[in-house]
Amino acid sequence: MTPDALSAALLAVVLPLVEARRPGAGESLTVADFPVERPKNRDHGDWASNAALKLSKQVGANPREFAAEVADALAAVDGIASVEVAGPGFINIRLDAAAAGALAKTIVDAGASFGHGRTQEGNTINLEFVSANPTGPMHIGHTRWAALGDAIARLLLASGATLVREFYINDAGAQMDRFGRSVLARIEGKPTPEDGYAGAYIDDLATRVAAAEPGLGDLPEAERVAVARDKAYELQLAELQASLEKFNVHFDVFFSERTLHAKKPDGGPSLVDEAVDRLRAQGHVFDAEGAVWVRTTDFGDDKDRVIRRSNGEYTYFAADAAYYLNKGDRGFAHKIYLLGADHHGYVHRLKALAGAAGDDPEKDIEVLIGQLVSVNGARLSKRAGNIIELDDLREWLGTDALRYSLARYPADSPLTLDPEILQKRTNDNPVFYVQYAHARTHNVARNAADSGVSRDAFAPELLTHETESALLGALQEFPRLVAFAAELREPHRIARYLEELASLYHRWYDSCRVTPLGDEEVTDLHRTRLWLNDATGQVLRNGLDLLGVSAPERM
Repeated sequence: MTPDALSAALLAVVLPLVEARRPGAGESLTVADFPVERPKNRDHGDWASNAALKLSKQVGANPREFAAEVADALAAVDGIASVEVAGPGFINIRLDAAAAGALAKTIVDAGASFGHGRTQEGNTINLEFVSANPTGPMHIGHTRWAALGDAIARLLLASGATLVREFYINDAGAQMDRFGRSVLARIEGKPTPEDGYAGAYIDDLATRVAAAEPGLGDLPEAERVAVARDKAYELQLAELQASLEKFNVHFDVFFSERTLHAKKPDGGPSLVDEAVDRLRAQGHVFDAEGAVWVRTTDFGDDKDRVIRRSNGEYTYFAADAAYYLNKGDRGFAHKIYLLGADHHGYVHRLKALAGAAGDDPEKDIEVLIGQLVSVNGARLSKRAGNIIELDDLREWLGTDALRYSLARYPADSPLTLDPEILQKRTNDNPVFYVQYAHARTHNVARNAADSGVSRDAFAPELLTHETESALLGALQEFPRLVAFAAELREPHRIARYLEELASLYHRWYDSCRVTPLGDEEVTDLHRTRLWLNDATGQVLRNGLDLLGVSAPERM
């Protein structure tokens, strides 16, 4: 019996009791009003509910007496072994072994889809993350946003959302010209411009641009800068994309800022031009001091924002506005931005922009801020000179260890990684601990096959050992945890769950055998335990996949 089935059973037995005391009071009750939780102390049962305690006032009953009525009715439900009332009106529920153990077959039959649900169904989400400038390699901060953003995307997709992973390319503005001048200076053997980009990666780009554009030196200076800029941009963007793919992070859309400023093919207004008119139509644009402003203070911003300067030039805020509106035009009702620690000022600005666009700032936009991350003993990139590069980290620590560790902590907590631990093949290393548990399930299955144990029988009522009860209780939690982590945008909950599940599996492995000893006969208990073993492996595999981490079969 799953938690959802138990909640439905609670609703079914409580409704008539509520109606008997106060007719009509139960009409608004749904399954969502009857959540069950795992007790911290397993001696208190498999599941607990405070529904009777919460409803007693509504129906005018003594909480403990009402809980006793609910307990008596619930005890008659198939699959429930016993029900007890505790404290002022809590209900502790113990399932019979067959009802609890049936979950093992449910998981194996569901396979990779176990844990997936529909709590986010109907939500169309644009999730923007990383969005590194295409003027240099990705650094350790981008690495964290990549791991977190991709894990959030996987959770939302597993929960039924329609979602696009999007990378916003800041390929317009003065930074791109500085980038072009920096590359051209290296090609021509000149010093890096004062405001330019340094690092060995610029030397590499200069060599490649010169090889790709042999006639570059014959062009006027302005054209030389433009050609060097655009070719170096193309090469650097390809490097960024390759780095992300190697890190197991795939983007559906790479959106160029340049497209926001480009005139239409027929010479019509750009998306930025249109954004000003659209915001004005919403009634939140005004003119002052020769400039065009958006009254973002109407939506909690600390000051109104200039969208077009008095000289006719657009501000960065104009591009932000055009980009936000474009996301809505593409059908995304909900926009999530995952930004770095230095972007706190963007939170109110973007929410105010959503309000000015006619959206609900509290519903249609989320701005998640990720905190800084560091690695003990990490060396700065030899190519970039002043950063720790994603590629260097990945080659040093490995994709799995890096992704798991970055997803293991809340985004808003500063994080320092210990490479010594992440490179250990011991239980001190959390990702090794979880992956080893998964590999162990496959080893058990291989040994079972060699011993003639197969899944041709399933008798869940035989799974009565205390470690089996604890393991099944944890497995039952997985679908609800996925939905909860998706709702809160918190992948670290999956990582911590997997570590608990691995611990419970290792204890079960030490206590319960799947393969018979010596000349012992193969029984239905062995066969049923194989189902439980394989179910645990499936959930470990599904959970690791949500974090973008591999699940090796041998270690």
